[in-house]
Amino acid sequence: MALQPEELAGLGLELITSITPEDGIGSPLHPTSFTHLQTLGPFPAERRKEVEFAMAEGWNWLVREGLIAPNPGETSGWHFVTRRGKQLHNRAGVLAYASAVILPRGMLHPTTVQCSWSAFMRGEYDTAVFQAFRELEVAIRAAGGFSADDIGVSLAQKAFGDKGPLTDQSAPAGERVALLNMMSGALGSYKNPHSHRKVQLNAVDASEMIVMASHLMKIVDARRTG
Repeated sequence: MALQPEELAGLGLELITSITPEDGIGSPLHPTSFTHLQTLGPFPAERRKEVEFAMAEGWNWLVREGLIAPNPGETSGWHFVTRRGKQLHNRAGVLAYASAVILPRGMLHPTTVQCSWSAFMRGEYDTAVFQAFRELEVAIRAAGGFSADDIGVSLAQKAFGDKGPLTDQSAPAGERVALLNMMSGALGSYKNPHSHRKVQLNAVDASEMIVMASHLMKIVDARRTG
């Protein structure tokens, strides 16, 4: 019950591919396969219904992501493992695929990909977030010509303050202050805590933070070349 739908889906796909012929024909693959008593095993009777619903969520995730599909011409509900499903074929493959969907690599700044992608895909979410914001800090320092002693919030304040080298003086005052607050707040909230202690994150929270770091990296790049 602690597993998410994609985790149950990965387990299910691993079991399916271990017994499915290469051509997928003749496999006992049906929506009821995931919720059948023989599949579920000896769960207590009072827990069995919630387990059935959880397994049904896993089945639905496989169908939604195109890892299994209805047999062509079938009207009885039988399914087969798709080409994508065969490529992923186990729990590790499914979880990597799910993480890639949550954090689209193509939209990230190249530096963010380089420093964070591998850690994120391994499930090391706190490390991935820390590295994304550490590289943001490094980029601000380099773009503004600051020393190694300039770090964190104070660095962002110097770089994007009224006289800061990365401040767009043509922008309205309110926008300049907003960007200053966003940069300093991001480093203070997301980089500093991860550098001092272990922070528990899930994939969704981590992906949102990494996307934010990537966006801010692009702003720094624009100010560097602008």
